[in-house]
Amino acid sequence: MRTFSFLAIVIISGLLAGLVHGMLNIVLVEPYLDSAIGIENQRLFAEGQEKDTPQFWQKFSDYRTWQKQGSIISGSILGIATGALFGLVFAYTRQSLPTRNNVTKALILGAIMWAVVFFIPFLKYPANPPTVGDPATITLRASTYVIFMLASGLGALGFSLVARRLKGKRILAIIGYAVFITAMFFIMPQNPDKISISMELVNGFRIVSASTMTIYWIANAVILGWLWNRFKPDTLQQTRE
Repeated sequence: MRTFSFLAIVIISGLLAGLVHGMLNIVLVEPYLDSAIGIENQRLFAEGQEKDTPQFWQKFSDYRTWQKQGSIISGSILGIATGALFGLVFAYTRQSLPTRNNVTKALILGAIMWAVVFFIPFLKYPANPPTVGDPATITLRASTYVIFMLASGLGALGFSLVARRLKGKRILAIIGYAVFITAMFFIMPQNPDKISISMELVNGFRIVSASTMTIYWIANAVILGWLWNRFKPDTLQQTRE
């Protein structure tokens, strides 16, 4: 394995996919955030915590502009971090993945990791816009989500190691993971916050959030697979005589 080529491929693919994710968030997710934060602002006005003044809206506009610009940076960071994990797993499992084309291999692995690391935790703890949730429960909500995501990821890793040992009986490992994650669904606590705003807004936010993350995983897989085909970091460079 050529270390420099491998690291460059992993970082570039993650970064580009993260930029795609960040830009899609600005186009698709931010309008829902604007609507949700608008509801929160009206609540603050009604309760007297803020005043509906030009000064407030100028400060709010500057803050939201900063947030939207930061979404590109956060998307890049997410892409590099998640892409590094994806690249390491791909390098380790590439030979055992079906087909000969690395793009297809990466898409298969990406689909598995998307399901295990994102979609299954999303089913248990779906994303909510910022106006949903008591600030006092932020730590609880964050910790339960991380615990469930780690349980799903480590569970899948453990059962994949079992599958390698079972060889022809890999279906047993898949069933084992399904039973394990189903049990975790019942063991882990529910989201403690009640939804008091329009479910149309909440569901729309959840759909676009899931869509942008799905596109991120597809983009990461396609770019990584294409770069792997192009530069072949797993082959040693031939020395000149």
